[in-house]
Amino acid sequence: MAVEELQSIIQRCQILEEQDFKEEDFGLLQLAGQRCIDEGHIDQLLEIIQNEKNKVIVKNMGWNLVGPVVRSLLRNEKEDKRKCHFLLLDLLVKLCNPKELLLGLLELIEEPSGKQISQIILLLLQPLQTVIQKLRNNKAYSVGLALSTLWSQLALLPVPYSEEQIQADDYGLCQCCKALVEFTKPFVEDVIDNKGNSRENEKLKDEILKFCLKSLKCPLLTAQFLEQSEEAGDDPLKCFASEIIGFLSAIGYPFPKMIFNHGRKKKIWNYLEFEEEEDKQLSDSMASLAYLVFVQGISIDQLPMVLRTEESVFSKGLDLLENGLLRIEDSSLLHQYLEIKSFLTVPQGLVKVMTLCPIETLRKKGLAVLQLYINKLDPQGKYTLFRIMASLNLLRYLVIKDNEKDNQTGLWTELEKIENNFLKPLHTGLNMSKAHYEAEIKNSQEVQKSKDHCSLNVGREEIPNMPPEMQLKVLHSALFTFDLIESVLARVEELIETKTKSTSEENMG
Repeated sequence: MAVEELQSIIQRCQILEEQDFKEEDFGLLQLAGQRCIDEGHIDQLLEIIQNEKNKVIVKNMGWNLVGPVVRSLLRNEKEDKRKCHFLLLDLLVKLCNPKELLLGLLELIEEPSGKQISQIILLLLQPLQTVIQKLRNNKAYSVGLALSTLWSQLALLPVPYSEEQIQADDYGLCQCCKALVEFTKPFVEDVIDNKGNSRENEKLKDEILKFCLKSLKCPLLTAQFLEQSEEAGDDPLKCFASEIIGFLSAIGYPFPKMIFNHGRKKKIWNYLEFEEEEDKQLSDSMASLAYLVFVQGISIDQLPMVLRTEESVFSKGLDLLENGLLRIEDSSLLHQYLEIKSFLTVPQGLVKVMTLCPIETLRKKGLAVLQLYINKLDPQGKYTLFRIMASLNLLRYLVIKDNEKDNQTGLWTELEKIENNFLKPLHTGLNMSKAHYEAEIKNSQEVQKSKDHCSLNVGREEIPNMPPEMQLKVLHSALFTFDLIESVLARVEELIETKTKSTSEENMG
């Protein structure tokens, strides 16, 4: 019955011109075709589609049958039936209008959720690639639309973290990453082969660049990589990272150029969207790229010879910083570097990890990296950074480890003295020092206008003839150090308040 109904629709449309096909004809053909598929009449459907008389009908309307074929494929597990379905799908991809097919395939990719996301992506990547390669116009736009849709769906899949999860690949993310590389390769080759700076080629390059940057952020920023061993075999996510970095290099964005250019005012691309994303996606992508290269060692040979979740991101940041510090000799960093604000933000960030991070292993790693950082400073740099930080960190540690009820260290017995003789005076001293330095900055700015030199006392020793520009840097550096101390002090007081409040509530209960 379904086959006869389909043949009736086909015969009625055979006498029509292409422009006379009506919307209801598309719907009727789809319903009849779906019934044929559901009832198992695949051979008859293949015969109708291959009939030369139906060429124009199939070209214009056949794409409506792709959805029913794909859904049936996902339901059927019998190999003989699947072969017929694949043959039917390949035939539709070959004969139907590629523009309509592209939109139809992307709609199908967007439909599923959960584990079906990877199933349909793996099923449709090859047909999608074929369809895009058949397009004559707006190829770059179509590639970008496809890559964006695929990435959006992949971003919904959970990233495996343990070796067992990676090998099991329950949600198919690792398989999809591997297949996505093969999908993208021909378009990367198109960019390489078309050496001329045609507008279409530049657009294609931009679309691939966008996809690579997105992939660096998800899934690669939160991915855990397997330790190198024969038992572990090839890490699929690390292989994906290597391919993405290779794509960037192939289209003219080698990672040294991207990493060393990041943060400069002059960008390496002319695409406005990337500049608008600078403080959002791009920063995460660059951190991920730096981690992959400097910590995981992916494509590090390209360098000239002269970053689950928050846990995973923090861990990668600490690994990257540790890796960089280990390359520097102890006591070799000049104290003048502490006048650079971005250089001084490093210990401040480490202190935040040590005091605010809920994960114990990361807090310990933060402390170890801070100690490593301090070891790299010259003696005056250590003095500048330390001041009273060691005392505050010790106090913080004791408050965390020793409850008021246990009082094993005697801290809580002496708490009133500590608050009166250390914390409160420190607050006062910080406020006075900040006010003093702010006034000195104002005075220094006025002196700078007269281009006179001034002197500064450090440890009762006069440093003569300091240029106003240098004095301003020193003063700002001191203010920033006060802020660092103040942030740790605030955390210590917060911990004390939480512990004493908890003990009071227990006593009342």
